[in-house]
Amino acid sequence: MNYETSFSQDALRGPEEPDAETVRKRRRLIKGAGIVLALVIVASVAWRMLGPASAPSDNAVQVPVVTVVVPGQQSVTKTTNATGTLAARIDMPVGVLGEGGRVLQVLVQPGDWVNKGQTLLVIERAVQTQQIASLAAQLEVARANAKLAQNNLDRAQALVADGFVSKADIDQKTASRDAAVAQVNVAQAQLQQMRAQVGRLDIRAPEAGLVLTRTVEPGQVVTAGSGTLFRIAKGGEMEMKALVSEDVLAGLAVGVPARVTPVGMSQSFVGKVWQNSPVVDPNTRQGTARIAIPYNPALRPGGFASAEIDLADVQAAVLPESAVHSDQKGSYVYIVDKDNKVQRRDVVTGAVTPRGLAITQGLDGTEQVVQRAGGFLNPGQTVKPRLEKSAQ
Repeated sequence: MNYETSFSQDALRGPEEPDAETVRKRRRLIKGAGIVLALVIVASVAWRMLGPASAPSDNAVQVPVVTVVVPGQQSVTKTTNATGTLAARIDMPVGVLGEGGRVLQVLVQPGDWVNKGQTLLVIERAVQTQQIASLAAQLEVARANAKLAQNNLDRAQALVADGFVSKADIDQKTASRDAAVAQVNVAQAQLQQMRAQVGRLDIRAPEAGLVLTRTVEPGQVVTAGSGTLFRIAKGGEMEMKALVSEDVLAGLAVGVPARVTPVGMSQSFVGKVWQNSPVVDPNTRQGTARIAIPYNPALRPGGFASAEIDLADVQAAVLPESAVHSDQKGSYVYIVDKDNKVQRRDVVTGAVTPRGLAITQGLDGTEQVVQRAGGFLNPGQTVKPRLEKSAQ
């Protein structure tokens, strides 16, 4: 083979085929380049979707939306709570008025309503009845004597003109007539006295009202020293003797309304303070406010009760209970300031009203108060307030 032939064959054969190691290296390089290209494409897509041009800032993502309310100022009745016992407003003890005797009948029971003058019990009166009959007979004898004396006087006066009767006889007969008339009056008075005594044997109600207790039974002998046989609540009116502190008592006016709730009942009874104690117990520093309550069968004297007494009308902010929190420092709320920052505000709470909880100190009513979710906030935190209608 000459030189030209050898050159031509080498040119036709082309470059030499790479060995196996070189092929493996090339494949690894191509694979690595593909992975890098894929990462670049993913990063580019993510940047376009979440980059600064379209994504919100970190602060905007974390700002919570809270509901706030501007409470304003409302008229709220300031109240105080007290406890005490129930009793009859006017408790009338009823006992033996006359000489007494053996009880024949008891006509009423505790819980009965009685009228003024109604008979409560009847006492045996056989002896008194006979005495009345005797005195009535004596009265008739006296009347007969008086009639006879009057007739004698009339006849004597008719004979004076004829001279058959002297002036002295007329005077004597006149005196006899007057004495007989006086005897009639005496007998009549004695009879009326006995009838009055018999009338006092029956025990009667001094006023209309509710019978509270009865301590007498038929067959019992009662006298003036037997004590109280019945207790009657005049008009059925009750009262609560509420114990209040001396500072409350000093500002408590007669006539203010109160709501009384007996123990064991959910029903409240509306009454009014009708008397304040003129003294304060030096040991407890408390006085008694007497609350008059109209008659109701559910009220039982001697029972225990609680009362809510109205003291005065004050201007205060009213918030829902969800807006008010408490800790060892006391009650507080969260408000949102002009920079949308959460601030703690210590408050003093007052009465619970149907509209919410009254805030007597700490708010002037113009603040934006966080209504709900205050437990998840921290002072100084930035929020986005959403105003809700004020609780009116």
